Amino acid sequence: MIDTTRPRRSVLYMPASNRRALEKARQLAVDGIIMDLEDAVAPAVKVAARDHIADALAIGGYGDRELAIRVNPLATPWGHDDLVFAATAGAHAVVIPKVESADRLRQAAAVLTAAGAPPELAIWAMMETPMGMLNAAEIAASGGRLQLLVMGTSDLISDLRGRPQADRLGLVTGLGLCLLAARAHGLAILDGVHLDLDDSEGFAAQCRQGRDFGFDGKTLIHPKTIAVANQVFGPSAETLAWSRRIIAAHAAALEAGQGMAVVDGQLIENLHVAEAQHMVALADRITAAATAADCG
Repeated sequence: MIDTTRPRRSVLYMPASNRRALEKARQLAVDGIIMDLEDAVAPAVKVAARDHIADALAIGGYGDRELAIRVNPLATPWGHDDLVFAATAGAHAVVIPKVESADRLRQAAAVLTAAGAPPELAIWAMMETPMGMLNAAEIAASGGRLQLLVMGTSDLISDLRGRPQADRLGLVTGLGLCLLAARAHGLAILDGVHLDLDDSEGFAAQCRQGRDFGFDGKTLIHPKTIAVANQVFGPSAETLAWSRRIIAAHAAALEAGQGMAVVDGQLIENLHVAEAQHMVALADRITAAATAADCG
């Protein structure tokens, strides 16, 4: 069953060829880490990079952070061996790049299972090509180990022959198709990266846009962006206070035999209560993770 209250506000790509980066990740206030064997790793060191991941996971110390391994596509010389390695490496998830069909996910899942992957090992599907956008519904409905969609917006805009824009207008159709598919099938979904590390205002605006679209969090390429992503995608104090008022008012209405409640003149329906409960549960998980990190 997919855990929809697990915080995924910030998920940072880390090149697996860089041992120091994998070590530093243990100290970062990030919700998740993608240990990358694909784009961030040169062909000559891809095999060695697997050993770096194996060593990092064996040492541990990542606390409650969600750990994923991005493998190379099956069609490459490294893809099959990457999956066999990832099956029992000890990560929470395997990120499959350039997913364009449900069959591609089933092929990856078959390799993982044959290699001894535990049932709880999840698959995250990278959505980064035009064909992936057109087949988003089929991909999201594939079931099995699939838990999450990851937007690969840099590759997508390149394949579209578009140009990066502050409002991301050229990506809206693809983002929308993947969001619809994810929510229709109960999956989590992460927004794509922001490449301009000097554009802090643009990054914050993109985070707010992604949050307003409905994404659970954002993938990142540098630790300095973690705090903003956590702040934007996490429940604010005002949101939490409002959520708790809604939950309390709804409970009081039910106890009084009433089917609905009114808070500050706003009619409260079941959909508002469900969203409020989600916000409170998410905040509780964030607090618990932060407390565990402080104790560690």
